[in-house]
Amino acid sequence: MHTPNKRTLINLAVASACGILSMSVHAQEAPPATPAVAGAQPDDGKPADTPAVAAAASPAPDTPSAANTVVVSGSRIAARGFTQPTPTTSLTAADFEKAAKPNMFESLVELPALQGSTGRTTNTFSTSSGIQGLSSLSLRGLGTIRTLTLLDGQRVVGANVTGITDVSQFPQLLVKRVDVVTGGASASYGSDAIGGVVNFITDKRFTGFKANVAGGMTKYDDDKSGTLQGAWGKGFLDGRLHVTVSGEFTKQNGIDSPGFGEVGANGRTWYDNPALQESTREMQAAGMPRYKYIHHAQHVQYAKYGLITNGPLRGTAFGPGGTPYPFEYGTDCVGNFCVGGDRSGSVGAGTNLAMNFKRQVAYGRVSWNLDPDNEIYVTGNWAQVKSAFSPNPGAAKQGNLAIRCDNAFLPASVAAGCAAGYPNGTMNVGTANAQFPANINVHPTRTQRRLVVGANGKFALFGKDWSYDAYAEHGENTTVIDVRDITLNRRYNFAIDAVRDPATGQVVCRSADARAAGCRPINIFGDVPIDLAGWNYIAPRNGPMQHTDSSQNVASVNFNGELAQGWAGPIAMAFGAEYRREKYAVRGDPYGAGVAWESPYSAAYPQDPTLSVTGDNWFAGNYHNGQGSFNVKEAYVELNIPLVKSATLGEASLNIADREEKYSTAGHARAWKLGATWQTPVDGLRLRAVSSQDVRAPNLSELYAAMTVTNQAVNNAQGSSIQIQQRNVGNPNLKPETARNNSFGIILSQPGWARNFNLSIDYFDIKVRNVISSLNPQQEVDLCYGGNQEVCAAVSIDGPAGTNYVLAQSFNFASLHTRGVDIEAAYRANMANWGLLGTVTLRGLASRTIHAISDPGVPGTTPSEGAGNMTGATPKWKALLSQSWDGLLGGKLGLALTERWISAGVINNEYIECQSSCPLPTAAHPTIFDNHLPGAVYIDFGGNYNLSKQVTAYFKIDNLADRDPVLVPQTNLSLALNPAIYDAVGRTYRVGVRMTFQ
Repeated sequence: MHTPNKRTLINLAVASACGILSMSVHAQEAPPATPAVAGAQPDDGKPADTPAVAAAASPAPDTPSAANTVVVSGSRIAARGFTQPTPTTSLTAADFEKAAKPNMFESLVELPALQGSTGRTTNTFSTSSGIQGLSSLSLRGLGTIRTLTLLDGQRVVGANVTGITDVSQFPQLLVKRVDVVTGGASASYGSDAIGGVVNFITDKRFTGFKANVAGGMTKYDDDKSGTLQGAWGKGFLDGRLHVTVSGEFTKQNGIDSPGFGEVGANGRTWYDNPALQESTREMQAAGMPRYKYIHHAQHVQYAKYGLITNGPLRGTAFGPGGTPYPFEYGTDCVGNFCVGGDRSGSVGAGTNLAMNFKRQVAYGRVSWNLDPDNEIYVTGNWAQVKSAFSPNPGAAKQGNLAIRCDNAFLPASVAAGCAAGYPNGTMNVGTANAQFPANINVHPTRTQRRLVVGANGKFALFGKDWSYDAYAEHGENTTVIDVRDITLNRRYNFAIDAVRDPATGQVVCRSADARAAGCRPINIFGDVPIDLAGWNYIAPRNGPMQHTDSSQNVASVNFNGELAQGWAGPIAMAFGAEYRREKYAVRGDPYGAGVAWESPYSAAYPQDPTLSVTGDNWFAGNYHNGQGSFNVKEAYVELNIPLVKSATLGEASLNIADREEKYSTAGHARAWKLGATWQTPVDGLRLRAVSSQDVRAPNLSELYAAMTVTNQAVNNAQGSSIQIQQRNVGNPNLKPETARNNSFGIILSQPGWARNFNLSIDYFDIKVRNVISSLNPQQEVDLCYGGNQEVCAAVSIDGPAGTNYVLAQSFNFASLHTRGVDIEAAYRANMANWGLLGTVTLRGLASRTIHAISDPGVPGTTPSEGAGNMTGATPKWKALLSQSWDGLLGGKLGLALTERWISAGVINNEYIECQSSCPLPTAAHPTIFDNHLPGAVYIDFGGNYNLSKQVTAYFKIDNLADRDPVLVPQTNLSLALNPAIYDAVGRTYRVGVRMTFQ
């Protein structure tokens, strides 16, 4: 396919930018979207790009010059009559008000195109991921790192070293519209827009005062929430000076862990210890499937207060006071699991269903009209988001504790049986460590500081009106992750290895070195309160800690205007340039990072010679040090060329764009777009198509991740096993990912035979190449022996013992391919035609994922299908339907009903389902007895009542039927939920009051 010449585009963009910067300009912004329906587009007098109902009256544009132009987030073009080819869905402030969520993020993730987003109900099992409590958006299931999230078309400093933003840090009360661009938009907006763009657009000229006060809770009397928001705006000096400020506070208490056993939180009864039971190799050879989905699973490797797992005493558990008793294993015991039995020590239900969550945001904007045709402004934002949750109760040890027979805390009968039945004097014990006085709890805190200085406006050039906007941004984000009540592995092992001191008769730690370092013994056998001094030794007050400072500097300038009058209409152009610099530095505590104790944290983490000097001492949450930066220079140009305008052929136009990027790390990258729209002669029928190349440059984490070291074994080309160090580290040689994004759409917009009906159907196909993905050490060794020199540079396995290593880095080997169909529809009816009051609006959005294929790109591996995989993020169907009736009771009452639908799927598409005569399973294609998982429908109901022209009361009930989540089994006992797809919270009630005074 022919694409615009690179040198020509850059020269044009740079020369034009330099020549126009000094000219007088005029402020310009698009009017807001039609406030009636998810999917509405800004009203520019032309058919909307996505379904919309009949246009309601729009507020006045920000400046007089904005009256005839519109900025749509899928394009940089702002011109009269411009219709972009890229599919875009818009949600207005009215849509978010009807959703009545404490956080705008929770409304957005219900959109069918948004799949795989993270929030306060996801990653609650994680201690070390760094993304806990992060409200980040993902389109098409391609991941949060491949969705670009903007605020007023501007980049926002990342809240994580991967560069992804936290939507909870945005000033949400002033948002008047959110555009969700569901096609590739890198040519218009730059890197990361492979899945698309989500653009939050604020009301920059808000005048008056408005507030929102709300509260809520679940049916189970938990996850109580409160929201307080306020915004004020006023013009001074005949409107030349405008000041807008807002403040927001939201608190959601979360759903705490119920502790141990097969029990749900606060009366929830749906949890039943689901697990995938793995058969033996003999059973598989006889034709039995490898996996079977079982309920009420009991793990055989540990019990609540200790279980002997080998030898003649196997099955001896410990109860109150350390009393031994025979453990009840249950029935159908295969591998690690039985069905039924003593499930009091299971830990799966102990993960929080939702985090304790608090967000505080302060925002201000001051603008000054230098004259009627230009504006300068300053915006400032401070935001802090705090989370807290427990990933699991206790700290389960699955039969891997080597307990000596002379342990001082063993009951006498067990010690005697151990001495008689274990020749080496050691037996294996597993325990859930339910004696611990507190569960592990994780506390991430993210604080953003952002300042933007900018100008926008318009000017005349060669008899044409041109507009511009320019801004400079500095943003900082500090993330602190504090983990509490967690153990140090070596100290735990020293403390449980207790003996009696022959001189004093006191119970002490066996190791003299550990005793010298402060070791105090603990008793893990039975329901015995743990000694406080012992607890403070194994779980010091200062636990794992990570401190990350991220910064972003951006300078950007963009121009819009008409080049000339073509035979079918004006030829419009947008062009601009941008410079961006990203930087981060992360520091972990010495026990986790393994750095010298001469660090900022040395006083809080005193040196302990029994701990590993290389770090990784904690049970979980071993954070390491790292730092890095990159910069990128970009220039782009976009053209809209009308091709046809006639009564017989309709109207057609061509939209092309090119962006050239130069990264200090990844080198050159190029994004382009070629699209077309055709308003056919058929009443209301329009076609659109777009093909684009989109890019994602490697982020700071992928480039500069700090090194962590673990010991592993790999086989060389001769099949000999070699002990190596697995050194996990970033790869500064990574190149950008590139994607080919194709879409084709049919739009039916208010035809004469259905004036209030809109429909769009869009087919999309996205192929991502050079995907940044990591390899395991054996894969790297195999690739090196296969002749891949890039990988060989990360492998050294021919040296003396103790010197061999493999750098476990990310490489540009993998690929992704997703395709499917989006459907949007809307219909509005004036009920007066039927002798009734008010207006009824019907809306529907649905996405059908046909394929979501991930290919590791490594010899010996096979691509995997993610569409319909209910352990992932992409169900085959995801739909959002709503019906609202507004204007009841004399225009005071409005009611709304919403249905969220997820289609049925499978545990894993690569599993082969069979009950008998099964083929031998492989690593890529295991066999399973039943691979089916059901879908779900969630019904929400809400309403609002106008107490006066200024005050509205509202209510909302989410998950009205209190539908239980579908359990997704794992190969271990975990929470077994997928909150990225299913509702994990249950029925939720919310009420509130909104006030607007203008």
